[in-house]
Amino acid sequence: MTADPRLSVNQATIKYADLGTALRVTADAGVSSIGLWREPVNEVGLDTAIRMLADSGLRFSSHCRGGFFTVPEGPARRASIDDNRRAIDETAALAAAGAEGSAAVLVLVVGGLPEGSRDLVGARSGVHDALAELAPHARDAGVTLAIEPLHPMYASDRAVVSTLGQALDLAADFDAAVVGAAVDTFHIWWDPDVLSQIARAGKEGRIATYQVCDWKTPLPADVLLSRHYPGDGVIDFGPLTRAVLDAGYEGDIEVEIFNADIWAADPAEVVARTAASFGAAVSPHLG
Repeated sequence: MTADPRLSVNQATIKYADLGTALRVTADAGVSSIGLWREPVNEVGLDTAIRMLADSGLRFSSHCRGGFFTVPEGPARRASIDDNRRAIDETAALAAAGAEGSAAVLVLVVGGLPEGSRDLVGARSGVHDALAELAPHARDAGVTLAIEPLHPMYASDRAVVSTLGQALDLAADFDAAVVGAAVDTFHIWWDPDVLSQIARAGKEGRIATYQVCDWKTPLPADVLLSRHYPGDGVIDFGPLTRAVLDAGYEGDIEVEIFNADIWAADPAEVVARTAASFGAAVSPHLG
């Protein structure tokens, strides 16, 4: 079976594969693109990762992750801002090394409530302040910062941005080429306003990446690991995918799965099943 040319395997789907293995099994499966994570890149070093990506012939669809902007001002926040600058530079270098059509997109998980705080509005204001600091560096590097709204169950510990609308509101003060949004089906499928917000994102030119996986209940004890292959759960990929395409998004579509059973499986088998499930659940809506 030939993989859909728009499919990208986000490296989180094969979390325990090292960078070399991830690149190899993705290319061997006929998949054209991969989204990378900072930890495996840093394990081998950026220069080595650049050579490995270039040798693989794969496109680079995104880099995960930056963000965690909600800590109060002080040494920890300064360290976070500095680390995000490094992440921007990594993203630019990897995008330049990937095959034609690679995207210089850094996905941002903005951070949860600061310890002891109940102030969601204030935390989101801290995210905006961080974006204002980082936007000039991202612009100069040619990188788009993609704010990823996460499902509200993660608002306390991972992301105080829960809807695409909130992400777009935060991005509004910045050039669309510099600050955009990630559209991830797992996180936004439930939102009654999601289709209108996808259309809004398209009009504003802010869809930086489209990520897909499925939602199925009951959720595991660790709700972070509750993602499934497309088609294995309840998400209707047709309306969401068509809305993203109608909004003008032309880039790769990543499958990003956090699931302990999938992580424990052979990476080559996971990539093959990812390609097959994408082909059955998402590809029919790409025509």
